[in-house]
Amino acid sequence: MKHNEAFKSLVESILPHITEITVEQYQSNQQYTLIDVREDHEWSVHHLPQAKHLGKGIIERDIETHFPDRQTPLALYCGGGYRSAMAAYNLQLMGYTHVVSLAGGFKAWVDLQLPLAKG
Repeated sequence: MKHNEAFKSLVESILPHITEITVEQYQSNQQYTLIDVREDHEWSVHHLPQAKHLGKGIIERDIETHFPDRQTPLALYCGGGYRSAMAAYNLQLMGYTHVVSLAGGFKAWVDLQLPLAKG
């Protein structure tokens, strides 16, 4: 998907304020709870194994219900790393201290031909 320039600029302004990890880094240190922030229709087709789903539209609203401990290590992913970066930034603003975004997101996982789970 081609992103609009203003959206890309917004994400680029956020990136210096969050931590991104690669798929390989995630795999070598699976201390994180993996959260898929994609839309429901994306999640229902395929998602990463072990992932929980809290879409970008609701994650800020519902995160405390699912993860009341703000020190829980969370790794967020989306299709390509943009929405998860924004969500990671927002969770940090909410006091979550161990939040990362999966660089390249779902696409990076698929490019490495790693297993997927079905809806």
